Amino acid sequence: MRTTTPTTFRDAATDVRNLGILAHVDAGKTTLTERVLYATGAIHKRGEVHEGTTVTDFDTQERDRGITIFAAAVSCAWDGHRINLIDTPGHVDFSDEVERSLRVLDGAVAVFDAVAGVEPQSESVWRQADRHGVPRIAFVNKMDRVGADLDAAVASLRERLHVVPLVVQLPIGREDGFTGVVDLVRMRALVWGAGQDTCRVSAVPDELREEARLRRRLLDEQVAELHPAALDEYCATSELSADTLAGALRELTRGGEGVVVLCGTAYRNRGVEPLLDAIVAYLPAPADMPPVRGTLGAAEQERRPDPAAPFAALAFKVNATATGRLTCLRVYSGTMSKGDTVLDAGTGRTERIGRILRVQADRHAEVERAVAGDIVAVVGLKTTRAGSTLCAPDAPLVLEPPTAAAPVVSVAVEARTAADTGRLATALARLVEEDPSLVLRTDRETGQTVLSGMGELHLEVAVEKIRRSHGLGIEVGRPRVAYRETVASGVSGLVYRHVKQDGGAGQFAHVVIDVEPLDGEGFEFRSTVVGGRVPQEFVRAVEAGCRDALVEGPLGGHPVTGLRVTLTDGATHSKDSSEMAFRAAGRFGLREALRAGVMELLEPVVEVVVTVPDDAVGGVLGDLAARRGRVSGSAARTGTTVITAAVPLAELFGYASRLRSRTQGRGTFTARPTGYAPVPAALTRETLSA
Repeated sequence: MRTTTPTTFRDAATDVRNLGILAHVDAGKTTLTERVLYATGAIHKRGEVHEGTTVTDFDTQERDRGITIFAAAVSCAWDGHRINLIDTPGHVDFSDEVERSLRVLDGAVAVFDAVAGVEPQSESVWRQADRHGVPRIAFVNKMDRVGADLDAAVASLRERLHVVPLVVQLPIGREDGFTGVVDLVRMRALVWGAGQDTCRVSAVPDELREEARLRRRLLDEQVAELHPAALDEYCATSELSADTLAGALRELTRGGEGVVVLCGTAYRNRGVEPLLDAIVAYLPAPADMPPVRGTLGAAEQERRPDPAAPFAALAFKVNATATGRLTCLRVYSGTMSKGDTVLDAGTGRTERIGRILRVQADRHAEVERAVAGDIVAVVGLKTTRAGSTLCAPDAPLVLEPPTAAAPVVSVAVEARTAADTGRLATALARLVEEDPSLVLRTDRETGQTVLSGMGELHLEVAVEKIRRSHGLGIEVGRPRVAYRETVASGVSGLVYRHVKQDGGAGQFAHVVIDVEPLDGEGFEFRSTVVGGRVPQEFVRAVEAGCRDALVEGPLGGHPVTGLRVTLTDGATHSKDSSEMAFRAAGRFGLREALRAGVMELLEPVVEVVVTVPDDAVGGVLGDLAARRGRVSGSAARTGTTVITAAVPLAELFGYASRLRSRTQGRGTFTARPTGYAPVPAALTRETLSA
């Protein structure tokens, strides 16, 4: 084992690991992060989630609720390598925090419960990592729990995540008797004694020797099937050397062809050191990753992780505190030093780099510079937002920002007293600056300030943060969901003529459009006009006008989705036709077509996974039915039942309290958005009048 904790590094591009900890809520991410910091010497006393003493869950609400809400970055060292680690939230309401983190990471450790295996949010964050092409290794946690089963957990990875698990360890002991692992790569035992924080390396126990040989052979065969060089050695010798196996595992991991699986119990500090070794051995360094791509105008550029290259970095998180703004950056190329002037490529404004900090959650260590491959925080940037590209002024580049999902729940917020109205506006502006997944707007009809987010808990946390941080009294309205409107039955051959004459240059545009439903969400526009009756620039203007009309539908002013518009004919005037006139024709023509057609109201639907004691199943099923839930499956576990159902989001407000009441506090649930579905006709009028 390698347990040194150096403080100097040879090369950030090769000796740094930028990774995230991903998992379903309560799988043990934060505890694992705490144990990593302890094992590497970054902290000298282990914190506990249930005591509210962990380094990464430093926010008051995180400690009160016992969950991770904000992605927190920490830095530590292991075996000559710096590990920049981001502990991400596991609750679906904070999946945008995960998205922003994944955008700047080179690898990840996915944590799974040894009893539950792959859980709903595990699948969601895994898909997010897939979209970003982030290599992963898996850590099956809580091996000391009753019912822990590594083989079952691995089977769930294979079946639900559709990956090739490459299991490199064999547990020693079961459940409460779990004391260590057999390292199948080096064929040795790693054992932790009672109260010991470091492992003892020994020979494989006699009673496990045969099983270890069998599992090592299976691992050799798996790797040989996937890796050509390993196959050559296996065919020649019928086995793989430890070095060949380790090298092949590294390449398969970094290429996304297999997932190395380890196991342990973070709470008891068993299995953490081998995990650190695996992070260094298998996950990529910045130099192993493809060059980052960006744009300069219409041209695409690449930047390699070279400290001598022009500077480019992506801001992925902003903490706007009362004492100033702290901006977290991933440096992709070049070098950034204190006092440098950099360009915000999106706005064209320049910023001056203040202090550069290596982040330890809510604690920081100042450094003089950051180079390609680093993740650091910068003090003093005034206008940079999450998603902004900072670059050298003489070598501009725009990097692709993290994507943000559309909010699905909204609440009206107002200050309790008129004197606090201005302070509330400032606090809300700072809040959305920190969290881009929150959207702030003013309702045009009521004049109310409306805050929108990813779920009920997301908004609860946001409002409570304002109350605590700014000492403000806030009145919050009932949550409202983000409905959509769609076309159930379209219109063919709708004619709209836009004519305007007010003494000066006139406006003339004549369009004929068809509107039809589209499978799924989104909007499609096409033109079948022939003979040049409508010039191409006017066709594009019609499309732009149609998109303008989608902002508010005729039923209740909700955004419109799920339709195709076809421009079939039109006419122009030699003097009075213009792009502006045809854009207006597209906007007003589509509005008229939507009023003439049959519209349908859509509501967001979520997949709910409820875990309840067996004696409460009947009541919970009845409650889900009353909430218009459609049960899609159930599975029995020891003493509990897991129920999966699709439920309209509007019916889930207050469900957490109801579930606790029905199960005497023993029931839990998770929810993830799955899309939109039509509101039953009988409820549409009631919903629109609410």
